[in-house]
Amino acid sequence: MKRPIGIYEKATPKHFTWLERLEFAKELGFDFVEMSVDESDARLARLNWTKEERLEIVKAIYQTGIRIPSICFSGHRRYPLGSNDASIEAKSLELMKQCIELAQDLGVRVIQLAGYDVYYEDKSPETRARFIKNLRKSCDWAEQAQVILAIEIMDDPFINSIEKYLAVAKEVDSPYLFVYPDTGNVSAWHNDLYSEFYLGHGSLAGLHLKDTYAVTPTSKGQFRDVPFGKGCVDWQECFRILKQTNYQGPFLIEMWSENCETVEETREAIKEAQAFLYPLIEEAGLMRCD
Repeated sequence: MKRPIGIYEKATPKHFTWLERLEFAKELGFDFVEMSVDESDARLARLNWTKEERLEIVKAIYQTGIRIPSICFSGHRRYPLGSNDASIEAKSLELMKQCIELAQDLGVRVIQLAGYDVYYEDKSPETRARFIKNLRKSCDWAEQAQVILAIEIMDDPFINSIEKYLAVAKEVDSPYLFVYPDTGNVSAWHNDLYSEFYLGHGSLAGLHLKDTYAVTPTSKGQFRDVPFGKGCVDWQECFRILKQTNYQGPFLIEMWSENCETVEETREAIKEAQAFLYPLIEEAGLMRCD
């Protein structure tokens, strides 16, 4: 069986319709596209799509054969679950419920959540406790809808390792809570990759492939727009460990090229990423599922 490999929506031309986007992904040999619902008004508005708008996307999925199995829901960066502001906290839960309903309608299996208690506010024991409380409530809704929630390992110390996720998961205690790590983010914090993936193996819902610049005593690092092979990720070691720990899930190439001047420029940027990653994946014996 072929291992599913997908592309992030923000790597594709922003002006595309969903039918065009899925056709573009198919042309490039991908199996799926990960949808973005970020903190912008335009993408948060997707949570209010009509039934007719949702049906058009489902039709595009069936027409192309390219799935949308996951949503990267980073709207909680603007409306965090741990907010000190009661109105923002309420909004975060409202958006969470809407996102789960959208996932149900589109056939999405996994909603990736940002691993922040708060982002634009000061952190405290109270913001952490509020995050845990509201994550547990979100998991209740996810369980009822049979939609998995998966915490992303972040560019923020709050949850910057799979080990930290596992502590949160133990506290929340939901069978529908998983982790969605990122090769770049895990590497940037100098985590021990073997320990991370060995301990977290049973909890991985998916894996982003991305490069980063490391966090150091003199640098906050860089967590996006780092060319593959130019950052701190030891790709051969990373893929070797994924093989050793028997990772069988999908790979998602996470990159940002939706604002390239031309479609051809976007296409070439993605092909360059594929040309770098695919030989390494194949060399490690990870191109096909065992």
